[in-house]
Amino acid sequence: MSLRFSPRWYWIVIVAAAAVLFVRLGIWQWHRGEHRRDEWQQFARGDAPAVEATAASITQLPQYTRVRVSGVFDAAHQFLLDNISHNGAPGYQVLTVLTLGDGSKLLADRGWVPFSGYRDKLPDIAFEVATAPIFLTGRLSPAPVAGLAAGRQPPPQEGPWPRLGSFPTIEEFATSYGAPLAPMLLLLDADSGPGYVRDWQPPGIAPERNFSYAFQWWSFAVLAVGLLIGLNLKRKNV
Repeated sequence: MSLRFSPRWYWIVIVAAAAVLFVRLGIWQWHRGEHRRDEWQQFARGDAPAVEATAASITQLPQYTRVRVSGVFDAAHQFLLDNISHNGAPGYQVLTVLTLGDGSKLLADRGWVPFSGYRDKLPDIAFEVATAPIFLTGRLSPAPVAGLAAGRQPPPQEGPWPRLGSFPTIEEFATSYGAPLAPMLLLLDADSGPGYVRDWQPPGIAPERNFSYAFQWWSFAVLAVGLLIGLNLKRKNV
């Protein structure tokens, strides 16, 4: 007695297509994990001592570099970044323009404030501004990115301040503000300047989760092929 492999031709096509798809999805997740791991390693380097930075050098530094800058806040023109949660509670990130010594502008993230409970009543984020430049430290960071494109909304170009936006680009912040802004945000250290809750975390999910998803997709590919073989092996009497 021997075994004969005799599946329907269309099952071979379906399983082969599914296996290829699962393998490709696994490779995609693996690459995402590698990218996320690089970002997390860059974020960890932000724990290093701050380096002195100017408007010119900020554009040359890697993201999450910890820097020390000097400037004056523009408290009259602030932004609230919507749809930001902290420990499961809804709220906003407070972004304030910092004017550096050469007149260039840098958006400083002063931390998280809770949702007021009313969409038409924004939190009070006014504060007194020192007339002389102050020194601040923090990490350079790209603007936060929404999980879905539908979650994006640029701040208005006209109207009262603070202006509300949902994951705008730096360019959209600059358009609303009316002046060019440096290409990265400054995530202020917890003890640097006036502000709110600052509990900065690496971006996105842990890279290990992406690697786990990759192995899951690859296991689906193996399972699909295994089922095709196991269900279509028939005994053949010799």
